[in-house]
Order: sequence, then C-alpha cells, then structure tokens
Amino acid sequence: MRRLKKTSAAIAAAALLLGGGLTACGSKDTGASGKGDPCSGGKGPKVGLAYDIGGRGDQSFNDAAWAGMEKALKELDASCKEVKAAADDDNAARAERLRTLAEAGFNPVIGVGFAYSEAAAAVAPDYPDTDFAVIDGYSQFVKESKNLVDLTFAEEQGSFLVGVAAALKSQKKHVGFLGGTHGDLIKKFEAGYTAGVHAVDPKIKVDVKYLTEDPNDNATGFENPAGGKTAAEGLFDGGADVVYHAAGKSGLGLFQAVAEKGDGYWAIGVDSDQYLTAAADQKPHILTSMLKRVDTAVFDVISEVKDDSFKGGNKTYDLKLGGVGYSKSGGFVDDIADQIDGYAEKIKSGEIKVPTAPKG
Repeated sequence: MRRLKKTSAAIAAAALLLGGGLTACGSKDTGASGKGDPCSGGKGPKVGLAYDIGGRGDQSFNDAAWAGMEKALKELDASCKEVKAAADDDNAARAERLRTLAEAGFNPVIGVGFAYSEAAAAVAPDYPDTDFAVIDGYSQFVKESKNLVDLTFAEEQGSFLVGVAAALKSQKKHVGFLGGTHGDLIKKFEAGYTAGVHAVDPKIKVDVKYLTEDPNDNATGFENPAGGKTAAEGLFDGGADVVYHAAGKSGLGLFQAVAEKGDGYWAIGVDSDQYLTAAADQKPHILTSMLKRVDTAVFDVISEVKDDSFKGGNKTYDLKLGGVGYSKSGGFVDDIADQIDGYAEKIKSGEIKVPTAPKG
C-alpha cells in the first residue's frame, strides 16, 4: 500500500485528531448501553467513522449512521473509531481526518456527509487497499475508483411522501419547509416535499425558509437549534400549520417551536424517526419523519468490506431499495397511510417522477 510522506506538523495534527482533538469512542463515551466503549471488542471489520458536524447525538443524520454501525458491531463482530468534524473544518482538515483513520488501519473509512466528498477523492488514491465511502457523496472521482463509493439517496422521493402527509393533515392549507444550507442536496428535500404537497392539492401554500444562503455555512445551517426555532416560529406565525425540516441538529428547534404552539400544529422530522428521540412534550406534535436509511447504507458498506464484495462508484438508495420512506410512530398518519403508500407505489412504478430541484 502506498503511503504519503508526512511532515512533522502533519503527524502532530494526526495525533491530535485521533487523540484529544476530536470526539471519539473512548473511556468517557459509554454509548447507548452505558457499558463502556461501544466501539471496542470485535474481530471483524475495523471501521473508521468520520461524522459530519454535530456528531453522534444529533438525533438525526449522524445518529442514523451510528445505528448502522451499531448493527455491524452486533452482527458482523466489527469494531470502530468515531471522529467528529469541527464547525470550521475545511477540506484539508477533513482529508487529514480520513488519512489518519486509513493510516491507523481502519477499513472501511466512512465519511458521514457530503462535506467529505472532495477530501475522500483526494485521499482514496493514496490508500488503494483501504475502502472509502461517503454518505451523500458527489465526487466525480468515483467513476474511475475501485476503492471509493458515494452512497446517495432519493431524498426527493421520501420527502414527497411526507409532503403528501402534510397536505392531508393541514387544516389551514398552508405548510412550511425549513432547510439548513441553501445547496443542491437540501433543495432535493424541498423539491420533493413541495411536489408531494401539490400532488394532493396544488392550491396549498408552501412557505420556504433556509437558515443560511451559504451552502458551506454548516454551523449556521445544521448546528443551530436556536436559529431553527426562530425560523420555525416565523413559519408558524406566517400561517403554516405543518413544517418539515431538513436542517440536521438545527431541526431540534422546530420541535421546540411546535410544542410551544400546541394543538393543531405539526412538525415533520428527517433522516431518522425523530418521534423516538423527541422530548415528551414534543412527541404529540411530530406527525411523521422522512426516513433516510443511512443506517442501511453504512451497514451494507461494512458488510461488503467483510465479504470482499466492495465496489467503487455510486449507489443510490431509493424507494425501490428501501433507502427512503416515512415513519408511523405515534400513530398520527395511520388514517392516511394507505393514501401515502399509494403515492409510493406510483413513484416506484415510474408513474410519478419526483423533481430533484425546486421550480423557478
């Protein structure tokens, strides 16, 4: 395996990354079980898991990745190292994080979030015996790569389904969408949601707010519950009675806002079933969540490495592959589930083609 020569500064940075400089599974992190390091012990794949901003505990995107890792720990006898991004990371910092995991012998190395795309493309060629994966990756390099895969999702399809739910449950015929950063990925959520709403009733108004117009401002977009709450309050006060978020940890502010609004107002979660992790006063207001099966993608990659069946390139998890969907926790959509599922079948058959970008 080819290795890059490192300067002493780079070595020091690497030590910081996997030492005290980043959140990692260790003596202070007992995990969900409370029984010590949840990453230790396995003789199977040794997984490097580099989280997006917010890290494990965001009750959304990163936690969905951890759910896949947990399954691998139990079923594949895997072990792992978790590292967490900083709000001010640049591509060099992300690349060094991935490089350090590869140098330490972790395989696969998984970047959780599109921000790792360029970093993984830069690092993977230098470690041909290590398999890399990026959740929501967009690298052009994957077309030629044998050891880098971009794991993408048909977020627009899952968002369409919760848009249908929003339209069927809205009493005011006025709903909202709260996005994190104003980039192409989050616009897929917006486009699908709006299409789902208008499939039910084209007259329903859809208000849209983004926490930042800068697609690179991850701290404001995805690590900002206070900003999320303020934006959600604005959507509710503006007339919406159902709001769907695609804003990572910032979306926790939406749940605070809807609980304060009370009866007649709904929030829709994203990525994982956010009803399950919401506070008691918030649960009665979480209509559903758009499920993005990041856990499935993470587990699949680890399984493929273990079985020597890993393939580089791009893999898209859509409705047909069970990669996206919606949750039914709380029972609030039980009465409309047949209608939502009917739309899902039309998407699977190709009768409905869901847009990936907003109109206009």
